[in-house]
Amino acid sequence: MDQNLLRSYLSTVYELPSPTGLLRVSLDGDVSTDPKTLPELLQRPFAILTAYNPRSMLLPKRVNEVRHQVLRDLLILGVYRVESCLGFEDEPEGVWREPAWLVHGMDRDESISFGRVFRQNTIVICRNGHPELVVTDPTCDDVGRTFLGNWRLRS
Repeated sequence: MDQNLLRSYLSTVYELPSPTGLLRVSLDGDVSTDPKTLPELLQRPFAILTAYNPRSMLLPKRVNEVRHQVLRDLLILGVYRVESCLGFEDEPEGVWREPAWLVHGMDRDESISFGRVFRQNTIVICRNGHPELVVTDPTCDDVGRTFLGNWRLRS
């Protein structure tokens, strides 16, 4: 995977809903962070999935919205608890913002399958208090290749 793209993915800020309010996090935190000190949400298994802009190809807003709604419907039919979240670049001149779904309790293999079906370059999963960026598009890298991250709480 291109190193600039990887850095961009790891530094993406996610706004995640939690019982205590909105959490702003990224995957570029310190290795020394003990997962037990993180907010409860970040200690549980989940996936962050989107259907927007497959293979980084910009689609019209309406097309993205329909794809995203289909993804949500399939997740709900799969009996997952799904909540809206958002990913964005945390740069003063950054304009990229992409809606996503926080999917509670989804395992790695099924998450990868959804990423592949909706032609995403990568997905984010959380296992054992650690985030993982997982490749789901074979044109980027081997499907399933994982880049380990560490949660960084943002303000």
